[in-house]
Amino acid sequence: MTKNLTPIIEANNKYSKEFDKGDLSAQPKKNLAILTCMDARFDPAKALGLEEGDAHVIRNAGGRVTDDAIRSLVVSHKLLGTIEWILIQHTDCGMQKISDETIAKLLEDDLETASFNGKSWSNNNAQSENSKPGSKEGHKINWYTFSSLKQSMTEDLKIIKSHSLIPSNIKIHGFIYEVSSGKLIKIEDYK
Repeated sequence: MTKNLTPIIEANNKYSKEFDKGDLSAQPKKNLAILTCMDARFDPAKALGLEEGDAHVIRNAGGRVTDDAIRSLVVSHKLLGTIEWILIQHTDCGMQKISDETIAKLLEDDLETASFNGKSWSNNNAQSENSKPGSKEGHKINWYTFSSLKQSMTEDLKIIKSHSLIPSNIKIHGFIYEVSSGKLIKIEDYK
């Protein structure tokens, strides 16, 4: 076992002994779906006062409105009754600090973890013995990087609101989460 896996299994054993929510419905109690970034600094349940069973939480790098995010939101509404959606992106997002081309070039060089020095990304060029060589496949992927947080949010909200598979009665909200303060700012109020 790894140093991370052992305490995770121990915590789950404790959690499962006290678990009393096996009868929760797959349909969220608050009829709410949230699309947000996978950033570890943002815990949607804690930040938004949610409990298990309250909402669907869809996460991806950047909290971007991708085809898969649309798929999940449509399933959330059509099959599980959500009628209100919240899009949350955040300050200091890694997807704002890199371009699609840079990610692709890093992957072409090698598949190991890259480093960010505060200004740019680079490979460490220290491949492990179990590493695969780099791949050009990264050039075929839309990584959904962005340079302006407000522009990213505005574009993504527009995509959701105008998508042909999303009914117009869905209430859609956009927020920026400030990682330095824990505060949510409505996109309209974000400077």
